[in-house]
Amino acid sequence: LKEQGNEAFRAGDFALAIQRYSEGLNKLRDKQELYTNRAQAYLKLQEYEKAISDCEWALKCNKNYLKAYFLMGKAHLALQHFTEARQCYEKMLQIDPQKENLVKDCVSQARLEEKRVRDEERAEREVQAGNVAALSIQELLQTISSPGQDILYYTGAIRILAELVNDCTGQTFFRTNNGFSILRNEAVRGAFCAESKSPAEVELCVSLLLLWRAVCAGNEENQRLLLAQPDMGAQLAELLCSDNSQVQRETLALISLYSENESGRRLLLRQDLSRWLQLLMAFVKNTDARADGAMNILSDLTGEKRFQAQCGAMLSTSVLPLFTQLLACARQVNQAALARAVAVLGSLCADVGLRAQLAQSRECWQACLQLLDGSSDGSSPGYQQCVFAVLGLMMNMLLESNSTIQDFAVPISGRCLALLSHQDGRIVTRATGVLSRVLTASPSAVEEVVKGGVVKKMLRFLKAGGHLTSSYAIKILSICTKSSRRAQEEVLRWDKRFQVLLKLLESGDELTVGNAAFCLSQCLQLPGAASSLLGSSVVLLLLRLAGGDARRTSVQQNSAVALGRLCMAEPRHIPQLRKLNGLAILNSSMKYVHSS
Repeated sequence: LKEQGNEAFRAGDFALAIQRYSEGLNKLRDKQELYTNRAQAYLKLQEYEKAISDCEWALKCNKNYLKAYFLMGKAHLALQHFTEARQCYEKMLQIDPQKENLVKDCVSQARLEEKRVRDEERAEREVQAGNVAALSIQELLQTISSPGQDILYYTGAIRILAELVNDCTGQTFFRTNNGFSILRNEAVRGAFCAESKSPAEVELCVSLLLLWRAVCAGNEENQRLLLAQPDMGAQLAELLCSDNSQVQRETLALISLYSENESGRRLLLRQDLSRWLQLLMAFVKNTDARADGAMNILSDLTGEKRFQAQCGAMLSTSVLPLFTQLLACARQVNQAALARAVAVLGSLCADVGLRAQLAQSRECWQACLQLLDGSSDGSSPGYQQCVFAVLGLMMNMLLESNSTIQDFAVPISGRCLALLSHQDGRIVTRATGVLSRVLTASPSAVEEVVKGGVVKKMLRFLKAGGHLTSSYAIKILSICTKSSRRAQEEVLRWDKRFQVLLKLLESGDELTVGNAAFCLSQCLQLPGAASSLLGSSVVLLLLRLAGGDARRTSVQQNSAVALGRLCMAEPRHIPQLRKLNGLAILNSSMKYVHSS
């Protein structure tokens, strides 16, 4: 009977579904699913009190039944029992904290509905009191709805209307008088949707956009209703492509009303925004405020999972070709906006699928390298912003590992090595970060940067301090000393008695300590390296780390290997080890030495 009821529900025959569920309850009075299924059917028939009763019965069967609280909340909301609806949703969160997002949406919907009701009650009181603005809005809407008038006639009426709906009460009058229906006027809709607009149609379109902004500013219910109009999302995308700058500006301003708050973004994301990344990025070519407006919207949207998913479909075919074109002509576009566009793509790398697509694109890497080629200390501040953003994007893409990255590892390393002398410390830090990620992809890249003097530069950075740069620098040294004897020799040469590495072993950052211990263990394979440490605190440091309780096992293992190699290469360290009661740790460390 339950399945028969479900089939009737899916077919839209809610009365039959109720009958089947009721028959099932006659046989099984404590079947909670039958109560909530029947409650859903009652909701469809707008029999809200019966739905609430069924949910209450379901909760008698199971006091923690989430679905019952959810449906009861919906029924109370439909009856405008706002306090009771919120109580149901809060109870859901108490039962299952993991439903936070669902509860948040439900509470937001209840808040919005309560505000709508209160606003409309207040507006009705204003009408009863003879509010002049209310009467004027009614008359203007009737004027705009009347057919057969000249476009300029409608434009003038819409402009006046936009000035009248300048507060919450005016916005509510507009809504309750079916204001959004003005798009049913063929002349108005034709001008709004025309692909090629006459000057008069442009004026009417701009006036409409100004009206929508006035109607929707701070008003979530009106924002919802506007986007609910047929094809509105698609039409906004078309207006972004307009060849008229004023239409573009007003469209961007309207969309910004939505993107700058969470509820507005949720409404936007119900639309198909797959083209929007491409359309908004194209505004980088503009030198006026349109570029900033477009980048603000993109920045607002990129953190939304749904937007990331929609962008994936268009990334390789539409977005990447445009992006590489923009990077190639970075000196001719709005550089501040381009830097923000690059940062947007970097943010989209939070989505693993998008990041993989970007990292696999040879064109993307070539464009990034081309932009870095144009960097110099004499570059404009705007261009340096672009360099900084591109380096950030490259760091994100380098979280992937693929053959494309292997192919580009040498040129990437070369560009970053050159940037290590840049006057902008932020660029130096990011270039160091890119090096720390790309070198693992290619032994040839390691060989080239070692020849280019990377070891001396990294030691200089480590001496200067700076937590982030130091963490990148010691990682680079650990990568280079792992495969390059020349790198080991240069560390021994430029870091006298390993003073820099020993200082890093005392760092509070376990990743830095682990890399420092690894680098030291590699260098201790050189003749004379272990002897240079006689009289230092190295045994105490390594012993403490090898026998410590660091969360990263690499700290213990790398320290153990370094300690073992130290004592094997220079037995004169053993007496100090014996004095510190560390022979047992040394013996257990030897398994790591042999395996390494």
